[in-house]
Amino acid sequence: MNVEHHPLVHEFPEHRETLHRLKLSDTHFARLAAEYEDVDKEIVRIEDAIEAASDVTLETLKKRRLLLKDQLYARLIA
Repeated sequence: MNVEHHPLVHEFPEHRETLHRLKLSDTHFARLAAEYEDVDKEIVRIEDAIEAASDVTLETLKKRRLLLKDQLYARLIA
């Protein structure tokens, strides 16, 4: 099964330039973005059966990705 990644530039295409600028200028934003990307990659590995994880673990990771996405979006529009 090939699962789609959710990179931030695809999640927020209208904010591509702002994403790039904030990753370079805002260390907190850059940390959140890096964590988002790491969590997203881990979810994809689990869903592609490359890594084993319980349903609870997968659900927790998905909730974490959503929380990070919300935090990043709030900073993008601030």
